[in-house]
Amino acid sequence: GGESTRPGAPPAPAPEEIARVIPVIEALRAASTVPISVDTSKPEVMRAAVSAGANLINDVHALRDPGALEAAAELGVAVCLMHMQGEPRTMQDNPHYADVVTDVRDFLAGRILAAEAAGIPRDRILIDPGFGFGKTVEHNLELLRRLAALRPLNRPILVGLSRKSLIGKLLGLPVERRLHASVALALLAVQNGASVV
Repeated sequence: GGESTRPGAPPAPAPEEIARVIPVIEALRAASTVPISVDTSKPEVMRAAVSAGANLINDVHALRDPGALEAAAELGVAVCLMHMQGEPRTMQDNPHYADVVTDVRDFLAGRILAAEAAGIPRDRILIDPGFGFGKTVEHNLELLRRLAALRPLNRPILVGLSRKSLIGKLLGLPVERRLHASVALALLAVQNGASVV
């Protein structure tokens, strides 16, 4: 991705995002046939990235930006729909849920329906509960513990837990010392239903 989604990050304009990611995608595609995922919410970046060789659109806004659903449907690649409360700049400002697992599940169910209604086949949709995106440590732990509650959505579950601040807060570890805890969390996620880590 060409736009940071870490807490507090400002948005990047589409031309800047394109300038950052397209050379990388082109270089990867020239060197390999491995599937390439582009992390973006902007339709123009989606189009440029798929044209350059990306095979999957990973969108932290779950295709909610204007034109994103239509672009993803038109491009014919797989999509990953992620849950995030708020925006990167503000998402960690007092996130609140009635029940984090139920709220995330219901949001993702709605986005799956929206994607299908836009013409994206169900078999091209992955879901991501969005660990660390508008969630407290307690929310993240509850989501990990009850991740299997997302299985009834019948879509592959992708999780991003590597070196998250959650680990730093729980164990007091700097980023460079979070690998073992990252692997442990990934294993727990797989045990609880994750397909992609």
